[in-house]
Amino acid sequence: MLGFKKMMGLGLIALISAAAWTSAASAAQLTVLSTGAFKQVAVALAPLYESSTGNKIVLENDTAGGLARRIEAGASFDLVILTPDLIKELLAQKKVSADSVANLAQVGIGVMVPVGAPKPAIDTVEHFRQTLLNAKSVAYIDPASGGSSGIYLSQLFQQWGIAQQIDGKAVKVNGGSVAEHIVKGEAELGIHQISEILPTKGVTLLGPLPADIQSYTIYTAAISSTSTEQAAARAFLHLLTGPEAARVLKEKGMEAVKRPAP
Repeated sequence: MLGFKKMMGLGLIALISAAAWTSAASAAQLTVLSTGAFKQVAVALAPLYESSTGNKIVLENDTAGGLARRIEAGASFDLVILTPDLIKELLAQKKVSADSVANLAQVGIGVMVPVGAPKPAIDTVEHFRQTLLNAKSVAYIDPASGGSSGIYLSQLFQQWGIAQQIDGKAVKVNGGSVAEHIVKGEAELGIHQISEILPTKGVTLLGPLPADIQSYTIYTAAISSTSTEQAAARAFLHLLTGPEAARVLKEKGMEAVKRPAP
């Protein structure tokens, strides 16, 4: 514990330096838009940021597509966490500052069942495909909602020629947590990003998708070009890319990104 406190203290020195001008008298309120899979990381780090700067984080989450549509419709924000392609679109529209773009993390897709349920094999592509076909019901994010895992799975099922079979027993979740629907007994098999599965009690993570078909979603942050809290937003971005974030990412089933930001 002492080692962690020392590490946290070092991180706070850098964080406070980045927002040194911010005081209790001029505390900022940051609106942070985050995709659901990264929400757990942002929630874990927000108290550290708030206690060290005096600023307040207002965190709003949705699917990547849902957030993009909200921004397109004029929603205001200070910092947004989306997929790289959507950040590129915001850059093209000059809605975010190019010098603020930073990759934060990546996460793979995992498969879950209710706690205590039999654990079907998913260790190979063929085993996973057969498990899908054997399941009486399968829950995943509705691709129409703009969720990256749902879009990928829909394409995969089409490619395998089983889309019609899966669609007939699918529980398509319109954003939010697929795991919660497994806990409620609405489906016997669930597929979602690993960082969305791990925090939920009542489900067992069978493991990630087989490596040959795994799909990683990268999460990239950028600061609104019209934000009136530029320094405060950059201080939070500094925290999201620092050592404290690296520790939280590992706990939440995410990992560092191995490619540069767009």
